[in-house]
Amino acid sequence: MQAAGLLWAVLWALLPSLVIADEAILHASGSGVPPAAKDYCVIYNSNWVSLPKNLNNATFSPLENLTSTVLCSSSEVPSGLMKDRAVVVMRGNCTFLEKARIAQNAGATVLLIASKTRLSAFSDNKTDFEDVTLPVGLIRYSDIEDMQLTLGNEVNVTLYSPPLPEFDCSMVVIFLIAVFTVALGGYWSGAAELKHLKAVASPGERETRQKKEENVTFTPVTVILFVVICCVMLVLLYFFYKWLVYVIISVFCLASAISLYNCLAALVGEIPFGQCRITCCNKSTEVRLIFLAVFCIAAAVVWAVFRNEDRWAWILQDILGIAFCLNFIKTLKMPNFKFCVILLGLLLLYDVFFVFITPFITKNGTSIMVEVAAGPFGNSEKLPVVIRVPRLEYSASTLCDLPFSLLGFGDIIVPGLLVAYCRRFDVQTSSSSLYYISCTIAYAVGMVLTFVVLALMKMGQPALLYLVPCTLITSSLVAWRRKEMKRFWKGNSYQV
Repeated sequence: MQAAGLLWAVLWALLPSLVIADEAILHASGSGVPPAAKDYCVIYNSNWVSLPKNLNNATFSPLENLTSTVLCSSSEVPSGLMKDRAVVVMRGNCTFLEKARIAQNAGATVLLIASKTRLSAFSDNKTDFEDVTLPVGLIRYSDIEDMQLTLGNEVNVTLYSPPLPEFDCSMVVIFLIAVFTVALGGYWSGAAELKHLKAVASPGERETRQKKEENVTFTPVTVILFVVICCVMLVLLYFFYKWLVYVIISVFCLASAISLYNCLAALVGEIPFGQCRITCCNKSTEVRLIFLAVFCIAAAVVWAVFRNEDRWAWILQDILGIAFCLNFIKTLKMPNFKFCVILLGLLLLYDVFFVFITPFITKNGTSIMVEVAAGPFGNSEKLPVVIRVPRLEYSASTLCDLPFSLLGFGDIIVPGLLVAYCRRFDVQTSSSSLYYISCTIAYAVGMVLTFVVLALMKMGQPALLYLVPCTLITSSLVAWRRKEMKRFWKGNSYQV
């Protein structure tokens, strides 16, 4: 369990962010009776052209499918074929604006460029194409095929770009999941510490508990090595994502199944029924725990098989993810506040560097964190390192690559380790859960602050940038106010 958990943990800080591009909706209507209609995702550049904000103000045009050409030359299309039509062509060696000029001169009303790779932001320079006013959109080639199958060959289309909702109710669900997991993980860690202290007072029970002890305590070398492995794994994923993503999925299945078993076994152990045992190879095991192990393995296997089923697989992924975070927070112990400051500070720098600094290093100007989280080079497989909840407000983003609100496991586990240390310190000093409650409230405030900045900036945020200062500063103020900073800083090694 410890090896699987530590290997998995090097990926926890991957917080998927929104691709920096303008998103619009292509509304397509068929010619049947009654007319069928369907919406598709389109990427465009708002600096080139402005689109209507709602469907009522949009103008429809018949769609002309010219995906057999790339439209890099006006001689590729017979004259008059694009007049007063929305045209769809394939990507080619020429720029989008060169295609747009040719289509505009031929009388087209809209130019759609079909792409077989992942949709990305426009980067063409419009300085030499000021005369081009034609709306240009990038659409998935698979959507064009779906359009023909669903709506037929005679299709009318229009583009519009509704404003993004300021707030989505799915964020409330994300907030509740995060705070609940951190609070419960910290409480569980404190309960384990209380049992440990009672065992220390009983020599006969001490030896038994030492054999069952599964906790891992950080050391200075472990902290540095941990952060270095995070950086190395993220860079490796950036270059070898196509192969490593399946390794990560396999590790997630193993680690989450074990974590779910540990979480449920702790609950089952409190039930005074069904304790019949079976003996095999001189080892005795409760039958109910065998069935529990089979159930946990089955849950992980079902998720692995149906992980791309967006309608319900997210529920199973969230359950497995919550179990993993809870088990990790309970298992991994921070010996003192000094180690908490070092670990959280280094991971904060790691998060900020790979989100905000790496865009100045990469060729396409996208941060390594965002690229890995979205799946580099158009990979459809996504890393299962997030809690995800479907967005409830309809917008262009729900049609594009992010129909879910997302929160990385790291934004739960990293502050959760500090909350767990505060809870154990409360148990050690009998301080009536003051540190634990204040740190949990600080985490909730940090989450709210993250959502506020997310709504204002309209792009994904490294949540640790707000969670780490909130939790560290609050814990420090409580220790300073109670005149316990030295003991809080050094932990159990402090001598009165």
